[in-house]
Amino acid sequence: MLENMDVWKNMAFHYQFALRELETKIMIVNTEWKLQDGYSPIEHIKTRLKEPASIMKKLERKRLPKTLESVRDKLFDVAGVRIVCAFVEDIYRIADHFKQREDLRLVEIKDYIASPKPNGYQSLHLIVQVPLVLNEGTQWVNAEIQLRTLAMDFWASLEHILYYKYDKQVPPYVLHELTEAAEAANSLDQKMLRLRKEILNGKEFKVVAGAKA
Repeated sequence: MLENMDVWKNMAFHYQFALRELETKIMIVNTEWKLQDGYSPIEHIKTRLKEPASIMKKLERKRLPKTLESVRDKLFDVAGVRIVCAFVEDIYRIADHFKQREDLRLVEIKDYIASPKPNGYQSLHLIVQVPLVLNEGTQWVNAEIQLRTLAMDFWASLEHILYYKYDKQVPPYVLHELTEAAEAANSLDQKMLRLRKEILNGKEFKVVAGAKA
C-alpha cells in the first residue's frame, strides 16, 4: 500500500530520475536546434512531480486501488514536463521530433489545440515512457509532456489560480470570462503566427495613414 513511506520514496526516485532523463533529452535537442538553425522553438521548460496527496486524490477519484501498481500502470501524469513555445507551429514541430525518437515510447497524444476543452483550455499533451536503467534492468516510466504557446501558458496559469481560489467552484460569470480570454489568447496566437510567416516570406508591411510608429 502507498501509505508505506519506503514505497513512496522508491516510487519518487524512479519518477525523479525519469524527469531528469527527459529534461536532458530536451535540453540537448534545444541546443542542437540553436547551433544548426540559429533558432530553437523552445522558449522554456518546467518539470514537476505530483505530490503524494494529489496522487492519492486522483486514485480515489478514479476509484483505483491505492497501490504502486495503480500509480505505475494507470496514472500517466505523475511526472510532467511543460514546454512553452512562441508559436503554435513550433508545438507540432517538437511533437514530430518526439514521435521519431527511438529512446522514448510514445503512448498517446491528446490534442487540445485542435479540440480545446469546453472551458477553452488549449495544449498538446504527449504521454511518453522514459527508459530508466536500474540494477534489475530497464524500467519504462510514464511521463506527460505538455506543449503550449506563451499565450496558452498564461491563460492556463490564470485558470489554475482561479480554480484554487474558488475551491474549484468557479462562478459561471468567471467561467464565461475565462472562455472569452481563451478565445482572445487563441486569436493572438494566430495573429503572431501570420506575422511570423509574413516576415519569413519577406513580405513588406503597408504603412497605414495616421498610424503611429
